[in-house]
Amino acid sequence: MSDNERIPNIDGKLSKGQQLPLQRDVEVISIPFGKTVMLDEDCIVTVMQAKGSSVSVAFEGRLYLIEGSNLDAIGLEALPRPTLPEGASEEQIEAFVWDQLRTCFDPEIPVNIVDLGLVYGCRIERLLSGERIVTIRMTLTAPGCGMGDVIAADARNKILGAPQISRVHTEIVFDPPWSREMMSDEAKLELGMF
Repeated sequence: MSDNERIPNIDGKLSKGQQLPLQRDVEVISIPFGKTVMLDEDCIVTVMQAKGSSVSVAFEGRLYLIEGSNLDAIGLEALPRPTLPEGASEEQIEAFVWDQLRTCFDPEIPVNIVDLGLVYGCRIERLLSGERIVTIRMTLTAPGCGMGDVIAADARNKILGAPQISRVHTEIVFDPPWSREMMSDEAKLELGMF
């Protein structure tokens, strides 16, 4: 099984502009404010972006994020938390962390946070007790972005799916400030910046 096969995602299962009725009341996150709100069953939402393990939808002129565990509300299978087998090596654990970061997306930009250049560093420390702590140093495309806490929480939740990892600390910094030059070539191509 390749690394990409073990990472649950919804890429290709929905199309931009597709309209879907909500099949149950669902808790969503407002974009860009990061506040949790409830959308009612039978509301018709329009898919804006379906990347990684979440879907950005529009409803009544506003944008919302539906997380992977709530995808059943739009007729997809809810995604399980990603995990690793107990005997995973240090290399597998580090690859898992980076793989999970690549499934985190800014809900308004169809590029993962690693390729977008938002992750400045990731450190995995093993304590004497055997616990592993992951520290992620990241930034946002703009200091006033209300989705920073949501993106950081998404990364934490996905990484904590591995039983080998006890804690995840995300530090949001603005020095150096993010710029388009920090994006990977793949991200620039995806966004038409070449």
